[in-house]
Amino acid sequence: MNIAVEELSVAYAGRAVVSGVHLIAADGEIAGLVGPNGSGKSSVLRTVYRHLRPAAGRVLVDGRDVWDLTPVQAARRIAALPQERTSDFELTVGDIVMMGRTPYKGPFAGEDATDRAVVAAALERVGMAQARGRPFSALSGGERQRVLLARALAQDPEVLVLDEPTNHLDVLHQVELLALLREQRRTTLVSLHDLNAAASVCDRLHVLHRGRVVASGTPREVLTPQLLGEVFGVRAAVLDHPLTGDPLIAFDHRAPAPAGAPLATGVTP
Repeated sequence: MNIAVEELSVAYAGRAVVSGVHLIAADGEIAGLVGPNGSGKSSVLRTVYRHLRPAAGRVLVDGRDVWDLTPVQAARRIAALPQERTSDFELTVGDIVMMGRTPYKGPFAGEDATDRAVVAAALERVGMAQARGRPFSALSGGERQRVLLARALAQDPEVLVLDEPTNHLDVLHQVELLALLREQRRTTLVSLHDLNAAASVCDRLHVLHRGRVVASGTPREVLTPQLLGEVFGVRAAVLDHPLTGDPLIAFDHRAPAPAGAPLATGVTP
């Protein structure tokens, strides 16, 4: 299943925050959204999982506008891990993950053996099986993040939309989560602040700056020293990772890039 965002615009209180955005995630591909804070990444993702209706443009899933789907149809296709956190703090971990089975249940239908097996498998995949009976409110931020990912996996979607999924995770659990995304091979849209993580896990990157896509392509095509200076305002060298061969960005933490450089036009695959 593929995603195509076409000429998307988003406005809050009459102010445009995203304008004319075009991006894609091909079937089974992990497409990353990167950019400075306030560049529009979360706004774009919210339109994909139908939390926010665009002011213009459309989001297509296998050629069909997501707003033409019923809520149940959309929920069976797309699962999201947003930055906004659930307020269901009185529920157990198992209860939270069981919510992912809602699109497959009729009115007043209770959980069955299939639901319980799917929930158990999802918790196992994120390393939280032992916490199934614990209160969600008793978990650390990183543990909550993994439980919410398990809920998305329990939804058994064809498309995953993840907004900063590595927030609150320590290094080990960041690595485990990104490896899990690669293993899934579901069509995925993910926003990431960590550019080295994005270079490692993503097949394609879309760089947003001031509400527009300014570059798209493979991580190696997109993450150049010139773009890093122009968009992120940093001096950096791009090397080959000694373990994986992926692009590895070495930042100059002593000084930012010189101001005033022109912004490059988009790179396309």
